[in-house]
Amino acid sequence: MTYRSEIMRKGKDSPWYRTLYKSMGYSDHELDQGPIVGIVSSWSTLVPGHYNLDKVAEFVKKGIYSAGGTAVEFGTIGCCDGMAQGLEGMHYILPSREVIADSVEVMVQAHRLDAVVLLASCDKIIPGMLMAAARLDIPAIIATGGPMQGGVPFDGRKADSTTLEEAKGMFEAGKISEATYYGLEDAACPGCGACAFLGTANSMACVSEALGMSLPGSALIPAVYAERFRSSFEAGRAIVHLAEAGITPSQIITEASVRNAIRVTLGIAGSTNVVLHLAALCYEAELDLDVVAAFEELNRTTPQIAKVNPAAAWDMEAFHRAGGIPRVMERMAPLLETGVMTVTGRSLADNIRDCRYVYSENPAIIRTLEDPFSETGGVAVMRGNLAPDTGISKPGAIDPALHHFVGKAVCFDSEEEAEEAILGGRIQAGDVVVVRYEGPKGGPGMREMFKAMKYMYGMGLSKSAALITDGRFSGTNNGCFVGHISPEAAEGGPIALIRDGDEILIDVDQGRLELHVPEEELASRRSAWVRPEKRIPRGWLRLYAKLASSASKGAVIDYDRAITLGPRAGKE
Repeated sequence: MTYRSEIMRKGKDSPWYRTLYKSMGYSDHELDQGPIVGIVSSWSTLVPGHYNLDKVAEFVKKGIYSAGGTAVEFGTIGCCDGMAQGLEGMHYILPSREVIADSVEVMVQAHRLDAVVLLASCDKIIPGMLMAAARLDIPAIIATGGPMQGGVPFDGRKADSTTLEEAKGMFEAGKISEATYYGLEDAACPGCGACAFLGTANSMACVSEALGMSLPGSALIPAVYAERFRSSFEAGRAIVHLAEAGITPSQIITEASVRNAIRVTLGIAGSTNVVLHLAALCYEAELDLDVVAAFEELNRTTPQIAKVNPAAAWDMEAFHRAGGIPRVMERMAPLLETGVMTVTGRSLADNIRDCRYVYSENPAIIRTLEDPFSETGGVAVMRGNLAPDTGISKPGAIDPALHHFVGKAVCFDSEEEAEEAILGGRIQAGDVVVVRYEGPKGGPGMREMFKAMKYMYGMGLSKSAALITDGRFSGTNNGCFVGHISPEAAEGGPIALIRDGDEILIDVDQGRLELHVPEEELASRRSAWVRPEKRIPRGWLRLYAKLASSASKGAVIDYDRAITLGPRAGKE
């Protein structure tokens, strides 16, 4: 096998490069053996989901050396959604995905690495790593740090990081004491890891495994389990074997494997953000697959067979012990394209056949195709005169009584305004809270309306009011909601034309989102519409606001548009 790095390790010019490696202590043995494998880590002491990645990296490194490769390490950024929720920092969270992909590309290409193990655990970071893998197309594996364990019991389930926002609404409504509210901060999150529910972080870990880009069974191993480190060791061994065999992401990330990932997302009622991230991944992998249309089509024939927080009380540790993604894919095998390649170097069918389960199955968490929780999937595409391109909802986390909801609009042009109104008691049963100018361009950065939904839950409105937005939602949100509405308000989409008191229909089962206003009136409003002024800081956000595609296209940086705009692309 000839490796990319051999141009730096062999031949008459190699001493120049080898001396630089030797200055860091690398030996001739290391420089002469197998592939040079990059361990790309988003470790930090800022992000609970990434706090253990330094330990994970050590076990990956051991695995690489045990299989005859040489490990090199570098880092990239990774932001915590939880730390940024409801603050200005949330504007940067989705755009950070593009920075991650770009930074990995730059380091790998500048140093001619042969393969990479990409370490991440959280929303935007796993997608950014997957996007980089697809763009680079060298052997690659995603290895995660695992989910957090649940905290003390609260409101019928184990507490987690989102419990504090629900509790705040309860506290404001006089349902719990001040001592109970403030006491949760010491007991909701007992240790590091990705948040203990099926939010976007754990949904994307599951997606990576379903795509075949992570080792079978690795997605949901809790961060504190020794099993996590054993899996990391095996990831190190596996990447060397992939490099030796020349198996790259283009052989793994295919239209078939993406459809598998969509099926699994629907089957477990994963985060609505998966739609965004798979669309972005298909853009990088240059796949001719309309992800939104695929979700829309596959949802009709994909039963929801797993139910965990936020759709049920079970946390990620319980999901793992019930068999996790291997058992889900085993049960869904008749609906999957099992001949696809995976990072084991074998097909999905082989992985399913040879899986060994450590814990007993739990039919309260994972059911069969014959006895599902729902006959259709847990993520729904919405269309209508309010969402001509698309909107995304999550029926798997919505009470069936709310699947057909008609209410009166109460409009806000920012997340903060909506949250103030909810906590101030200005939202009533029967209202549809409209939060706009929060899309990829208008936000900019497409912030999550996580707090708004949690406050509605805490205020007792989760089963009597709804929220729609051109922004996003966290995977932990429940209640009646529709996000990703495109075109967004900043581009003059219909959501910009809604006025207080307008009647809105949300029909989740039929996938309809309608504004009950005559077309003549909408045309009049459209002709009078002026985009509100919003100051965007200099730097990355200003550039992202200029170049981001719509949510229906993954909110990616549109490089063709960047080239068209030229060197002044980021200037107002």
